[in-house]
Amino acid sequence: MFTSLASKPRTSGLVSLPAERLHVWVLRNSNNRGGVGSRATHNYKQKMEEETEQKQEHHHEEKKKVSFGEWHDQYYKLLLLIPIVLLLSGLVYEYNFYNQNNDFIKRDISLTGGTSVTINEPIDAKTIKNDLSEKLEDIDTREIYNIVSRKQEAVLITTKSESDLTKSVLEEYLGYELTEENSSIEFTGSTLSQGFYKQLIISIIFAFILMAIVVFIIFRTLIPSSAVVISAFADIFMTLVVVNLLGIKVSSAGIIAFLMLIGYSVDTDILLTNRVLKRKDDPLNQRIYGAFKTGITMTLTSLLAVIFALFVVKDFSVVLTQIFTILSIGLTFDIFNTWITNVSILKWYVHSKTKN
Repeated sequence: MFTSLASKPRTSGLVSLPAERLHVWVLRNSNNRGGVGSRATHNYKQKMEEETEQKQEHHHEEKKKVSFGEWHDQYYKLLLLIPIVLLLSGLVYEYNFYNQNNDFIKRDISLTGGTSVTINEPIDAKTIKNDLSEKLEDIDTREIYNIVSRKQEAVLITTKSESDLTKSVLEEYLGYELTEENSSIEFTGSTLSQGFYKQLIISIIFAFILMAIVVFIIFRTLIPSSAVVISAFADIFMTLVVVNLLGIKVSSAGIIAFLMLIGYSVDTDILLTNRVLKRKDDPLNQRIYGAFKTGITMTLTSLLAVIFALFVVKDFSVVLTQIFTILSIGLTFDIFNTWITNVSILKWYVHSKTKN
């Protein structure tokens, strides 16, 4: 249809017509051309409606961005009070926790020393814990399931008591001798566990210091670099507080999880700081929003993978369960501290620098 119209001299000026006038012209001329014109008119109207909807959606999205950006520009300093309050509350809690436990965490036998017994029988963990709590020191139990059949295959018993005492108490309770065929017994000395614990703590401190040095070398600016380090510290510290609140006894695997959390915590902070400081051609809120889309995708992908793995392994692996639990808590706080704590500090820094 449009080919035949374009061949006529009187329609040679259609290209310069506004969209509204072109729409009216097509409607008028299509009435005189039967079915072909009707189909062309229908296609044209449908295309115009789609373009209008796309423009309205784009305008609505841009309006939302602008309105949220204006809101954030007004309240970002107040938002910074939220992590400050949480950190201060966490410090108070950890101070009281340390006074009660003489340590910053609750440690299991891999870090304090003790006996671990795995009995290859489907015994109820809660029952045996209640029955032997007065005979064995700081006893803890856990049921172990088959990953495929989901049936209980064994029970894990941990206690700070000596291995000989633990074995005799369990044999008396169960009514049969514990052998290599029906059980396994492991004992860790307190001296070895204490030394291992100190080495792990030193490793975390050393890794955190090296991370901070690398961040300062990359950005070479005090406040943005400090914001990255503060956010990473807040992730680890808030995770530690929640772990203590949940009453989790941290093992050597848990310490390794905190070590892994340093790397998970700092990646999105570096992404954000790099976008804000290096891409100066775009508006500040647009730089932050661009970093947010990439960073939140990274973190949510990792978080969902960790949570899925946690549900898979929680019934048969104590070590992996603790690692994935700590990582899931830490990644949740990473979202909070990156996009509230770090963003607020960076925006404050950029605005102050612009005014000066």
